[in-house]
Amino acid sequence: MLDPLLFVELAGIGLITGFLAGLLGIGGGMMLVPVITFVLDARAIAPDLAVKMAIATSMATIVFTSISSVRAHHRRGAVRWDLVARLTPGIVLGAALASGGIFRWLQGRWLALLFGIFIGLTALQMLRRARVAASTRTLPSTAGLVGAGGVIGFASGLVGAGGGFLSVPFMTAHRVPMHQAVATSAALGLPIALANVLGYIWAGADVAGRPAGSLGYVFAPALVAVASSSVLAAPLGVRAAHALPVPTLKRVFAVALLGVAAAMIYRAWSG
Repeated sequence: MLDPLLFVELAGIGLITGFLAGLLGIGGGMMLVPVITFVLDARAIAPDLAVKMAIATSMATIVFTSISSVRAHHRRGAVRWDLVARLTPGIVLGAALASGGIFRWLQGRWLALLFGIFIGLTALQMLRRARVAASTRTLPSTAGLVGAGGVIGFASGLVGAGGGFLSVPFMTAHRVPMHQAVATSAALGLPIALANVLGYIWAGADVAGRPAGSLGYVFAPALVAVASSSVLAAPLGVRAAHALPVPTLKRVFAVALLGVAAAMIYRAWSG
């Protein structure tokens, strides 16, 4: 169990990540990975295991923030359910491959480095797109969307994020308006999270050294603390997302990701 002060601190972080889930469609998970890693380090969990449990636990919170934020987006008519339906099959397959297999065999240090580099590149790409003219590309066929979903689900399973770091740039690059891309990414967060969390629980069921209260790689006490508050803040993020101009939204997204990327690259580098 967590001591009361730490529970309150994690609940406060949950408010921030819930707001980001609604604002940016990223599920807030990318912000949680460094924080939960630090919490587990402080509990003397082996560094390799700490990173894996932080990734799995942050992904589990997305189940709750996604439900909260997508309801608010749906009421505004911003979710492209046609895209959700065509991307989800690939997402489930990609997530199962990552969380149920490859995730267990990769060292935590390499997962942290991959997390940082991948998200940093995504942030730089978002900043570039905020300055250039709108794309003229159209969305691919259903088969292409299934393939794109597979990439999104697989990458999300390795870094513990809700997929917005890939799905939002993918959709905006194919002429989907930014607010619709954010709303649709929030909806995609639920199948991404469910598929990956089941994989994390299965893959980590017999791993030694896990703290009490663990479900496979998921650290349940931290999940409860974060999820209980993040669902309250997600609708506020949705309201802000529909009030901000598109270029500002893209820059906020990119700057937030750069900060997370720097934190995780430093951790991986420092060993």
